[in-house]
Amino acid sequence: MNVILSTHDLTKRFGALTASDGISLDLRAGEIHAIIGPNGAGKSTLIQQICGALRPDAGRVNLMGRDVTQATVADRARAGLGRTFQISALAMEDTVLQNAVLGALGASGRVWRFWRPALKDGALVDRATAALTRVGLGDHPASRCADLSHGQRRQLEVAVALTLSPKAFIMDEPMAGLGAEGSAQLTTLLDGLRHEAPILLVEHDMDAVFALADRISVLVYGRLIATGTVAEIRASQVVRDAYLGNAT
Repeated sequence: MNVILSTHDLTKRFGALTASDGISLDLRAGEIHAIIGPNGAGKSTLIQQICGALRPDAGRVNLMGRDVTQATVADRARAGLGRTFQISALAMEDTVLQNAVLGALGASGRVWRFWRPALKDGALVDRATAALTRVGLGDHPASRCADLSHGQRRQLEVAVALTLSPKAFIMDEPMAGLGAEGSAQLTTLLDGLRHEAPILLVEHDMDAVFALADRISVLVYGRLIATGTVAEIRASQVVRDAYLGNAT
């Protein structure tokens, strides 16, 4: 078992509310590990701690065997944590290629405000172009991000993450706002990425979760109530009662 990313007794409190209650889970090489749960379960709080936007009150986060609990968001990204967001974080007025080059520039460790001259850096452009081709946007380098469809913006977010040569992906509701066709296309894309870098996936689209996940962890009121295969989670009465209901 090759563990790429793990949390150990991760705990986060906001006053009297315990948003993360001793959460321990791991992400293994070659897998998609989905985190599901109702609204308010603490999924976003957990992701923010893993990515460094929030510091836990207790516990730790390990990436590739290294304790990164005190590392910044940027340091974790440079160490190989690639993230996509529930709400798009793209530069909407810039082109597809410019967005991807910005990611490649961050991966290089250079100061981001000098990204325009970076468009003349062949190595950075090549890295960005390869990522765009990988997600199916190789024919749209000059398109303005604001003119892309919602699904294409999701593809571009994955491309930006790919420029970091990630060791692991953290994806926060990538299917949000997509129709059936867009979800199917993104599902195919993510399925092909798992062996490039494993994916920790937070998602409400249960069809996508059941199609993609090797393992599923269920979070309710800040506590992890179950982890298992798709079949095990489908069969769990505890999970049915707490979240899935008739969705299985």
